Amino acid sequence: MSKEFDCVEMKRKGATRLQKKIAGLSLEEELKFWEERTKALREEQRKMRKKKRVVSKV
Repeated sequence: MSKEFDCVEMKRKGATRLQKKIAGLSLEEELKFWEERTKALREEQRKMRKKKRVVSKV
């Protein structure tokens, strides 16, 4: 059996990429990074909810 998608591998790659982004940041810089990413995620979620409502009304 061969897997087309390996979620554990994807998680590990994402964690490695994230670690490289925040490596060497001070505590203040890391907190700012997470604040910005959280804000971006919430905005993306808001857009998706809005888009879903528009599609549902059709």
